[in-house]
Formats: sequence, structure tokens, C-alpha cells
Amino acid sequence: MSEQGPHGYRIGEERPVRVLVTTGNDVAGFRITHYLGIVRGIVVRSASIGQGIVGALKSIGGGNISEYAEVCEVARHDAYLQMVAHAEHLGAHAIVGMRYDATEFMQGATEVLAYGTAVLIEQKRPQ
Repeated sequence: MSEQGPHGYRIGEERPVRVLVTTGNDVAGFRITHYLGIVRGIVVRSASIGQGIVGALKSIGGGNISEYAEVCEVARHDAYLQMVAHAEHLGAHAIVGMRYDATEFMQGATEVLAYGTAVLIEQKRPQ
């Protein structure tokens, strides 16, 4: 069972409502009929003052710093939702080749990008 995140979603799980999302290049049982283009969601986040102070203190001892992990998880989730909304706007059935990328934008702020290819799909017919 996954841990509940601070904004009501389950950490580690993203459940699209209308658009299927996969890191693969195809969707089992379906064929891609049209490529609609690249879709993306981008978020720039930094830790709050409280998270920064607690995280800095925890970094002295080493190990996982849950305050920073929460900032990253929320940023990934928000970027994912933006990407799915972009695909829905294009009328996509699915996003294939979905990936995340993160870059330090400036000291203390990280850019998180979720991206993939929006496609139209149809169920394969039995042969």
C-alpha cells in the first residue's frame, strides 16, 4: 500500500482519468493511429523555509531527507498533471514514451519536466 501524499494523491502512483500514460513506446492490445506531438508539464519548485531548515539539519546526519523528497514528489505530480492536461487538450487517448527530467534551475530551485508523445490509439482486431 502506498503512503498518502500531502495533497491527497498516493506517493508513487499517478492515475490518469482519461489519458493512458506509459513509459513504453506502444500500448499492449492497441495500435497507434496518429501521433499528435510532444506534450509536457513543467514546474519550478523550491523548499519552504521550514523544509529548508529541517532538511539542512538532517543532511548533517546523512540518509533520506523526507522534507526534500516531499518537495520533489509534489513537483513531479504537478508536472505530470500538467502534461496529462496538455494531452487532453489535444484530444489524445494516450501518452507514450513518458519521462521525467529535473534540473537545478538556480540554487535552491529545481525545474521538473514531465514529457511524452501524445497519440491516438485503437484496439487491435483479432487476426
